[in-house]
Amino acid sequence: QLKTMCEKSNVEVYGEENNKDSPSIVQSGLKHFEDQPLDVILIDTAGRHKEEKDLLEEMDRINKVADPDLALLVIDGTIGQQCFNQAEAFHKTIPVGGVIITKLDSSAKGGGALAASAATGAQIMYIGTGERIDDLEKFSPTRFVGRLLGMGDIQAVLDLAKRLESESDDDRMKRISSGKMNMEDFLSQLEEVTKMGSLQGILESMPGLSGMVKDDQVNQMEDRVTKWRYIIQSMTTQEKADPEGLLNSSRIKRIARGSGWPEGEVKELMKNYKNSKNMMKASKGRQMQGTLRRMGLG
Repeated sequence: QLKTMCEKSNVEVYGEENNKDSPSIVQSGLKHFEDQPLDVILIDTAGRHKEEKDLLEEMDRINKVADPDLALLVIDGTIGQQCFNQAEAFHKTIPVGGVIITKLDSSAKGGGALAASAATGAQIMYIGTGERIDDLEKFSPTRFVGRLLGMGDIQAVLDLAKRLESESDDDRMKRISSGKMNMEDFLSQLEEVTKMGSLQGILESMPGLSGMVKDDQVNQMEDRVTKWRYIIQSMTTQEKADPEGLLNSSRIKRIARGSGWPEGEVKELMKNYKNSKNMMKASKGRQMQGTLRRMGLG
């Protein structure tokens, strides 16, 4: 899974499938990368339990070989107060410089994360709320306390409100309300969604909205947003500025090839773009944008 995710992000991975000696693999990997102009080398080790003394000893040997600038403890947010003992055992083996808490997308609120921080004296640096790379987010005390108290992701709501009041948003809305929305404006609306993370994350960040939309519906919406972003990014600047006037059949074919999606998907995007443009114009733009904002999608 790690190798697959790294390859998707164009990050090189070094590993030796038939070698079970982890310190040896680390040593070979560091030698492999030593002549490359890299800012960061991440060494990912297998999970280990505090009772597995041989694995902790192996970790100590890895530490001596790698001599890392920073050791991060990645700990499961669902194990609760066991976090303290687990973190303490790890810290006694290797000085922990930071903590990452995972699986906070489940029912776990992550209270054990505080125990891990207390056991090591290290700051919580990141939290994981899913299995994708963009589900790893910087730790925010405000967000975390909101989760613990069941109040939702307060900070996420504040961030969204602040972003929507930006000057660029006002300029865009002037174009939209006058019926001059172009494909760049349409893409900006999609980008606002992705800046906030997943749609599921946006819904869950707002008290009272979590669970109101089914997971499969959310997944369909997210897939559509991703698909449309690729298609729009395959258009030229001129095509984004005047899609209705320029997008003939040959251009649609070229955009489809460039984006990796069928021509039918490009036409579906155009259909939704036209509908959105007409709806924005008919509702004076601002009124419709207010509806989108209340939904967390504008």
